[in-house]
Amino acid sequence: MRPPTATLEVRPWRRRVIELQPNDPLRNRHFRTNDIAPGADAIEARTPVLGNADVLISVSESSAPMEYFYRNVGGDELLFIHRGEGTLQTPFGVLAYRPHDYLVLPTGTTYKVLPQSPTRMLVYESSGMIAIPRKFRNDFGQLEEHAPYYERDFRAPQLRTPVDATGEFEIRVTNAGRNAVYIVENHPCDVVGWDGYCYPYAFNLDEYAPITGKLHQPPPSHATFEAPGAAFCAFVPRLFDYHPLAIPIPYNHSSVDCDEVLYYVSGNFMSRRGVEEGSITLHAAGAPHGPQPGAIEASLGKTSTDEIAVMVDTFAPLQIAKPALKVEDDDYYRSWVAKPG
Repeated sequence: MRPPTATLEVRPWRRRVIELQPNDPLRNRHFRTNDIAPGADAIEARTPVLGNADVLISVSESSAPMEYFYRNVGGDELLFIHRGEGTLQTPFGVLAYRPHDYLVLPTGTTYKVLPQSPTRMLVYESSGMIAIPRKFRNDFGQLEEHAPYYERDFRAPQLRTPVDATGEFEIRVTNAGRNAVYIVENHPCDVVGWDGYCYPYAFNLDEYAPITGKLHQPPPSHATFEAPGAAFCAFVPRLFDYHPLAIPIPYNHSSVDCDEVLYYVSGNFMSRRGVEEGSITLHAAGAPHGPQPGAIEASLGKTSTDEIAVMVDTFAPLQIAKPALKVEDDDYYRSWVAKPG
């Protein structure tokens, strides 16, 4: 209804500097992110854990609504809702969220998070576009039949009556380390209509149809999204491999192309020892990993798994954020050593 350019003031936004350090010595790591304290709101609560030039991975837990709007113009954001319900208020409309939702926010989306219950989320800040994997789309962009989801599984914002208000409205803007607070005259949600195919949307893991097979399905079969330098996957309740001689658990391996980051959501993480809901593990390229002692034997005879975890593989090495060191399980890399008895 009114131009978004009517800016009354621009002032500094003194954000916490993100300090990253190499994973040196190179090893597998485990971070107990439940030990990170909640924050004031969904943005102020963001605590970085891992990152590189392509993606920054953070956790955020808060219950207070944002009193300002936020805009990231340095790349798309992907929010995974672990716990909590609420809404995202955007110029495109209101996008409701619930546990196990992915929220995809294109670059430059102005939004605020309004929790209705305490909300814990995993945050991926990409340097570029987050998209549906190319292998699931045909030449025209439509989802193909082998994709693990359908177009109808994605939820678009619901446009509401435009907010016809003028005054002083705060928008905090970030772009590749540069930050500012904008005070604008017109409410950001005074939009009367929009069209096009670039808008925020939600997808819930309850709608994800996992690909299963006679033999072990590698992680790329569980893909959800992709971005420059990163591939996202989801592990949800599913049938195990059904070959008579199949061992229904991943095998020992050593990645050479990527670092693997798992966030554990719920269920029985039977290939892992010592992890809990909210744990993040980094399995670094060059550091062997796989099922821990006793996990293979415990899996025999099982026909399905009830775990939920989300993963991102990064093709450039990840570095460790300073706050993550305070919640690290320093003995994790020793968890593959069989204990006597």
